[in-house]
Amino acid sequence: MRYAWLSIAAALVTMALKGAAYWLTGSVGLLSDALESMVNLLGAIMALAMLSVAARPPDEEHAYGHSKAEYFSSGFEGSLILFAAASIAIAAIQRLLHPQPLEKVGLGLTALVVATLVNLLVARVLFVAARSQNSVTLEASASHLMSDVWTSVGVLGGVAAVALTGRVWIDPLIALCVAANILKSGFRIVWLSIRGLSDSALPAVELERIRVVLNQYECDEVQFHALRTRAAGARRFVTLHVLVPGEWTVDKGHELLERIEADLRAVLPNLTVLTHMESLNDPASWQDMALDRSEPPATDASPD
Repeated sequence: MRYAWLSIAAALVTMALKGAAYWLTGSVGLLSDALESMVNLLGAIMALAMLSVAARPPDEEHAYGHSKAEYFSSGFEGSLILFAAASIAIAAIQRLLHPQPLEKVGLGLTALVVATLVNLLVARVLFVAARSQNSVTLEASASHLMSDVWTSVGVLGGVAAVALTGRVWIDPLIALCVAANILKSGFRIVWLSIRGLSDSALPAVELERIRVVLNQYECDEVQFHALRTRAAGARRFVTLHVLVPGEWTVDKGHELLERIEADLRAVLPNLTVLTHMESLNDPASWQDMALDRSEPPATDASPD
């Protein structure tokens, strides 16, 4: 939550600085940068709201918790980025058709440099927090801020080039490049949100950690199948079936499952594991691999 507040504060500061830079110079490139900071602010407010929802403990209506709320935040921010890209492109095309000289370039660039440094510092802090807390919301905010940093660098170069050469068409051209850059960022953030909401499997590197643990237990007496994984914000979920000899006692099988679950939680943080024990000797166990059984297990229909 405190990182979301930090993002809001950074957005307010940079939006004010870039707005002042645009007002001083009349640069459409600086206008595009200011619009992106406005998107940062709206996205940060949404992130704060969704992080507060995601932090709620499970309840009767949400037995798996509320962590998927983070995907709504990142999806909202990605959509705002796409809207900002379209607005910037429209303003740039209009300025290409109707060129306008820039004014007070020095003051405008000074304000933009300060805003860029603020964004860079906050983005680095958010990246570290996103990795440590595995938060898709903080990652989206950090990625957007870094995109804003590179945007500002491009605008700085463009406005400086206009001041040095007097070629005013460079300014809207830079704004179009800004629009293309944040368009790419917006699509990426929206795609990550769609993947999360559609219960995609865990990343390959995390799946490999799971397989390494299972390989340590797999032998003639212990087999695994029906491994399924998904993520919901910072929380990961794993389900699998563990097949053991039918003559094992419940206590022996349960002790094995407890060790497997503990080892899996040790290699992946924020992991919820659900294991299901089945008999190696029962043919029905091998029909229970898909999400839905292909056919019901055979039963004895003879009368008593």
